[in-house]
Amino acid sequence: MKKILIIGGGISAERKISLETAKQVKNTLKKKYKVLQVDFDKNFQNRLNLFKPHIVFNALHGRFGEDGYIQRILEFNKVKYTHSGVLSSALAMDKIVSKKIFIKNSILTPRFLSVKNNLKNIKILKKKIKKKLNFPVVIKPINEGSSVGVFICNEKNLKQNLNKLRNYKEILIEEYIGGREIQVAILGKKKLGAIELIPKRKFYDYKAKYYSNSKTKHIIPVNLTKKNLNKVLNIAFKAHKILKCRGVTRSDFKFYKNKFYLLELNTQPGMTKMSLVPEIAAFKGISFPNLLDRILKDASIKK
Repeated sequence: MKKILIIGGGISAERKISLETAKQVKNTLKKKYKVLQVDFDKNFQNRLNLFKPHIVFNALHGRFGEDGYIQRILEFNKVKYTHSGVLSSALAMDKIVSKKIFIKNSILTPRFLSVKNNLKNIKILKKKIKKKLNFPVVIKPINEGSSVGVFICNEKNLKQNLNKLRNYKEILIEEYIGGREIQVAILGKKKLGAIELIPKRKFYDYKAKYYSNSKTKHIIPVNLTKKNLNKVLNIAFKAHKILKCRGVTRSDFKFYKNKFYLLELNTQPGMTKMSLVPEIAAFKGISFPNLLDRILKDASIKK
């Protein structure tokens, strides 16, 4: 029987969601494999050595889990692991680097500024924003996921919201794009499908993603023309290939004035009861156990 080590938890702001992903994965895989779920902490290396897994299922989210850090450790230990490799993970996690790659490859993404979070120069920053982007803008850390630390700002509350991100050295300031929230899942070389989200909240933030009482509406199949559906699937697949991703990814888009804007690509999409990739897979007739098996099949130690 194959042994699967599931890593969950970790130290990022997405720890709680990661543990929920790990729990769902464990409860499913234990029916078919010998499974051990561990936290990513100081004892991780010892547990890895003792269990000697055939494959590590990476259920971590956020920093140290999907930025190439844990991937380097697993590469060093020459153990197969799920999802994208070291470089792909690092590139996708860095919102500024990935956006530059998207632009270079003719993928539309919102205009942006990268700034050091220095509130002393707020007047200069506001002038810069007015000149290059205009208000409102979206501010976010360059290396968090699940909409952690994301704020929609006008000129009046910019300083207040930047202050909430004072622990981050670098901030991404992005033009605000209205329109519809479309998310696309890619699984290996397959364009899995798309889903539309209609949040009751101001935007599809952390609570809208993970709290059922937020009442975010999930629309599947997406109400797009066949041409536009194929277009957004192709853009997501192109981004997946450009970053040389492996396994499953989820790309976040805004659809505005008949154009798709790629916001970011996630190399470690959630596998919770409210997560989108399992929902898209289920709509396509792929059960959760089958989805996990396909992710395990793509596991590798190649960078």
